[in-house]
Amino acid sequence: MSVTSRLQADVETVAVTGTPSVGDFVALMKPRVMSLVVFTGLTGMVAAPGHLHPVLAIIAILAIAVGAGASGALNMWYDADIDRHMARTAARPIPRGLVSAGEALGFGIVLSVASIMTLGVLVNWTAGGLLALTIGFYIFVYTMWLKRRTPQNIVIGGAAGAFPPMIGWAAVTGGISIESVLLFLIIFMWTPPHFWALALYRCRDYERVGVPMLPVVAGPKETRRQIVIYSLLLVPLAVAPSFIGLGGAAYGATSVVLGIVFLWFAFKVARVTEGREADHAAKQLFGFSIFYLFALFAVLLTEHVIATVTGAQVTGLGLF
Repeated sequence: MSVTSRLQADVETVAVTGTPSVGDFVALMKPRVMSLVVFTGLTGMVAAPGHLHPVLAIIAILAIAVGAGASGALNMWYDADIDRHMARTAARPIPRGLVSAGEALGFGIVLSVASIMTLGVLVNWTAGGLLALTIGFYIFVYTMWLKRRTPQNIVIGGAAGAFPPMIGWAAVTGGISIESVLLFLIIFMWTPPHFWALALYRCRDYERVGVPMLPVVAGPKETRRQIVIYSLLLVPLAVAPSFIGLGGAAYGATSVVLGIVFLWFAFKVARVTEGREADHAAKQLFGFSIFYLFALFAVLLTEHVIATVTGAQVTGLGLF
């Protein structure tokens, strides 16, 4: 019996006891991931030129949040067989028997349809279409196709998590621009070093369930090399908004300083390769990477909020 078949057989023996609580369904939506999705989506919305009625803006943010939650629920439904055997995911609602796989599937489908239709009908169909693409990409391309087949799962699948600022931008403008694509690319390039740092110290988890994360397939040394490569690509890309007028002086300075720190942690991961110190270095990069992305978008959001209130414009280096 294959690893996947054995795990599927195991998860089917988990009995659901009692009635699921509201908290169980909230947990299915991956609220921590959802909060980052909402935040980057809001930043894209605020940074976009133009105006969206406050009620429609709230509807758009809620739709993005619900769409992200739908993706989380559908991911937990499909990955229930491996979640039970990984320390990081064993406490999720389905492995614990709090919610059945069928309930999670139905919940995810209802949220998906509701969020897409709400955003498309009440805001615009460019934003609604991008939300549909995000959910579909995360479930069908990443979760079902790539995750268990290739060590490039995070590289390609990371696109799903990079769409929210484009959705927020499209909600306001009705279209896609170089600015929103740049925000997409920042998150896209951030995803591999972020998740590979996690995979380095969770390698045994992935190995046990047969998920071919890069450390499992190519080894820690190659993973560390790839982390450095993607970090070197990410940092200048993250500074780029200040060159096209999307980010101002505060963003430019913040992105440079944080980028230097990010690279320091990435090179530390590459340099420290043995024992607990190696795990500690990977955990440091993983933790800082979350702060890094949050801080970049927080400064960008703050600059545009201030510009809106004062009637000024965000002024970068103005090279383009």
